[in-house]
Amino acid sequence: MKPQQLLPLFALLASPAFAAIRWYQVDETFVGDSFLDGFEHEDFEDPTHGRVNYVDECTALEKNLTYVSKDTLIMRADYTTVLDPNGPGRDTVRISSKKQYGYSIMILDVRHMPTGCGTWPAFWTNSNNNTWPTGGEIDIIEGVNDEGPNASVLHTSQDHACTQSDSSMDDRGVLVSEKCTSSVGDGAGCRVNHDTDKSYGPALNAVGGGWYAMERTSQFVNVWFWARDDENVPDEVKDAASLKDSQKVNPDAWGQPQANFVSSNTCDLDAAIKPQNIIINLTL
Repeated sequence: MKPQQLLPLFALLASPAFAAIRWYQVDETFVGDSFLDGFEHEDFEDPTHGRVNYVDECTALEKNLTYVSKDTLIMRADYTTVLDPNGPGRDTVRISSKKQYGYSIMILDVRHMPTGCGTWPAFWTNSNNNTWPTGGEIDIIEGVNDEGPNASVLHTSQDHACTQSDSSMDDRGVLVSEKCTSSVGDGAGCRVNHDTDKSYGPALNAVGGGWYAMERTSQFVNVWFWARDDENVPDEVKDAASLKDSQKVNPDAWGQPQANFVSSNTCDLDAAIKPQNIIINLTL
């Protein structure tokens, strides 16, 4: 098995309030070794029931499952150990932000994504409580095996029933499930498939990766994707890691998102989605 790795660069832009013209400024940036300052390794049992063993930071660094340099973070699963069919799963990594975030934009620069049968890499946010999906969940990167395209998914709890419809969404992706309300055993959520295979897996890696962005306001959740070879990548996305704190960013200039989840009389996003932790992980 080849090394399975995820190489992200991350910037977070915060806005104090929503307005007709949306301006954001840099709040935090994580590049390379600064991920170890802003995120923590979680070493509990996989809540999605993958056959994996999440390890702590010291173990991840010692086994080279997490590698950091000045401009690179690599996360991967162990690919050399021969497992006992009846024993524990494969060592891998899950990191979660130390802080929670509300209305904001998150930009992730991914150079390479894990591929192969059984791989399930993800970049997502949730309220990090013990009663999923209370507080909501936003899946920005979601997929399994080598099956593209990427899916962006919204999950809400039974207390905040939520549905989406094509007629109210303004996006490039394809809505394949309308029911966001989720529960254990019924966790599909409302799913939007992106309109390009380059958004996930081998096709993403073939072009050198790309950029993902998620904007959350009280009125909507937007998810964008640009492949590395896309000539229309906004400069503030492409150069997010080097934006100055005072520089203003307006996502109105980014074009139509891949996914556009909207608040409506069938979905109160402000009530359903609480402050979220950012999670990056690889399960199997």
